[in-house]
Order: sequence, then C-alpha cells, then structure tokens
Amino acid sequence: MSPLRQINRAVRSTVALWVLTALLYPLFMLLSGQIAFSFQANGSLLTNSQGTVIGSALIGQPFQSDRYFWSRPSTIDYSTKPDAATTGISGASNLAPSNPDLLQRIQGEVTRLKQANIQPTADLVYTSGSGLDPHISLAATTAQVQRVANARRITAKQIQDLIDKNTEQRFLGIFGEPGINVLKLNLALDAL
Repeated sequence: MSPLRQINRAVRSTVALWVLTALLYPLFMLLSGQIAFSFQANGSLLTNSQGTVIGSALIGQPFQSDRYFWSRPSTIDYSTKPDAATTGISGASNLAPSNPDLLQRIQGEVTRLKQANIQPTADLVYTSGSGLDPHISLAATTAQVQRVANARRITAKQIQDLIDKNTEQRFLGIFGEPGINVLKLNLALDAL
C-alpha cells in the first residue's frame, strides 16, 4: 500500500471517528437525557409555591431559622454568591483531625446544637466529603422535630408525617442508608 493511500485512509478514519465521538454521541446523550431524564439533566431544580427556583435537589442549602430543618455544616458557602469566583466550588476542608481549626469548628457546631436543645448527630456536626450533600439522616431529622414544631406552632405528629413522606429509602433496597433531602422537607413544611 502506498504512503499516500495510507494517509488518505488515516484522515478518513480520523474524520469518521471525530464525527462519531464529537458530534453524534454527545447529541445522542443530550437528546436521551432531555427525553428520559429531563429533571435530572436540567439540574434537579426545585421551585417554591410561586414557581421561583430556590435551589437544586442535588446541592445542600444553608438554613439557619428555627422554622426549618438545619442541613449539614459545610466548609464552603454552598456557592450561594453570584460571584464567579465562588461558583462551582466543592470539597472538604482538608484539615487533619488534630487541627485546632477543625476542632474549634466542631466544638462550635456541638455548642450551637446543644443551645438549640438538639442532640448532636454526626451529620449535623461533620461536613460531607463534597461539602454539598443535601441529605441528613433520619436521626438528625428526628433530633430537630421538636424545635421546628415549636417554632411553627404545629404538632410533632404533623412534622413526623412529612418526614415519613420525604424519606428517601436505600438505593435498590441495599445501598446506602435512608435519608432526608433537607431542601425538599423544608419546602414541604412551607406548603403546610
């Protein structure tokens, strides 16, 4: 086979693979995502009763009011600022367990929880690996029921019913632990 023919074959193969992998495959993935999983493909955005987007079901949100369930602490600011320098940031603090800054932050969280009459649980004290986890455990949710019930002047039974409706079970029945998406639960509280 002549060198010119080999070059021609190589160029045609490259163009064919480029069309397949850079155009057709991404287009197929985009269309199948929009058709089969449009909620997830578009960021899993949640809206309030007025239709305003208030957050994503995939990213934790900070809640400070006693009227809401508190989420996990985060070493980042959940990228809530519109500043381009703060968006898209995730990750842990990378502080060693013996670091005084980490110990001070944890002690501050424990003190804040005890002052609110909440039994500290691991996920209310420690950050997640990504710093963006939107879920807390059933124990962390249960520990906050009375505080939220008192602040909203509703019964703990009404809140427990919402917790039961919003509990996400184990994936495929075996992976992970049941948990609560804090943003979804707080939206359900507002809908009461």
